[in-house]
Amino acid sequence: MSTTEANESRELKERVIEINRVAKVVKGGRRFSFTALVVIGDEVDRVGLGYGRAREVPLAISKAVEDARKNLFTVPKHGQTITHEIVGRFDAARVVLRPASEGTGVIAGGGVRAVLELAGIRDVLSKSIGTTTPINMTRATVNGLRRLVRPEDVAQLRGKTIAEVLPVSSAARAARAAAAEAAEVAESASVDETSEEDAAE
Repeated sequence: MSTTEANESRELKERVIEINRVAKVVKGGRRFSFTALVVIGDEVDRVGLGYGRAREVPLAISKAVEDARKNLFTVPKHGQTITHEIVGRFDAARVVLRPASEGTGVIAGGGVRAVLELAGIRDVLSKSIGTTTPINMTRATVNGLRRLVRPEDVAQLRGKTIAEVLPVSSAARAARAAAAEAAEVAESASVDETSEEDAAE
């Protein structure tokens, strides 16, 4: 079984984010219908967002699920988190997504949490900026996830190794600075010893 077939064979789970009643004013009065916002995913790396409208709630949900299946995409991941920080945008909504260390969990709420969990992301930090409308927030999250790139793709594009492309952590940066400082101290000590020997001669 190929990787593509294995991905398609995984069971897709669905989660209803919001159901809203909308009214259309016609000649005889108001005609009510329902809208449903649904996210589906396999909790590994595939997720999709759908929106449906119908006269009854179950039909609206089924329409939203069909729409979400058409919009399925694969999310690039680094372990249990995302590959890099990104800001998802949709209309007035801004959702900041940041990678997190193992054990952090999904720091998000509402529709953003549903999208991230069904995408298989277990450790991530998020912050919503702007409107808190569920549909705009979830679409901003999907926009951010769609624009994520893998380190190997960036490395190939720029002609570098993956290690050169990956961001340097603060701990690694501190270790490099300490090593450079130790090298400078050792070098200055050897210069002092040489000058003392020259003076003695």
